[in-house]
Amino acid sequence: MQKVMYFHLDTCPYCRQADEVIDELIQEHPEYAKVQFEKVDEYEHPEIAAQYDYMANPSMFIGHEKLYEAHIGEKKAETREKVEKVLKRALEA
Repeated sequence: MQKVMYFHLDTCPYCRQADEVIDELIQEHPEYAKVQFEKVDEYEHPEIAAQYDYMANPSMFIGHEKLYEAHIGEKKAETREKVEKVLKRALEA
């Protein structure tokens, strides 16, 4: 299993949406609870955020490979699809 770097901001509505999706997916698929997230607030840890290539929050990486980056206007269904891909990928190794 691989750890997911999860860049977020507490004030970001898309980040809150992603958090809700993660919780829902874990309820539906308990095996996803095994995935370890390292949540990084880019305002609190700009030195860590600067090491990754992304423009928007939330963004999720395994290693330095970006697997998910939200966009303005993203609907919850799209967030769900993308976050589930991240969770599945994290469980692969």
